[in-house]
Amino acid sequence: MHPNSSSLRVELEHLDRREREVSALRRKLHDRLDSFPNEVLQARERELSAERRELHGRIDLLRAELQLARDADR
Repeated sequence: MHPNSSSLRVELEHLDRREREVSALRRKLHDRLDSFPNEVLQARERELSAERRELHGRIDLLRAELQLARDADR
């Protein structure tokens, strides 16, 4: 096993957990925006969406690194 694989998996688990939290917050915010649209909520939604995109990018990179580590171990 690649020596860094376990730390990459731990980080991936953390990022996956954070992505689920952000997505849940974003869904709640969308529900509020449907009923009470305003600039404050829209700004918060943009912040959460940006964080979610960043998390997805980092998750994708980690998954690629883990795949490379697995391939190297073969």
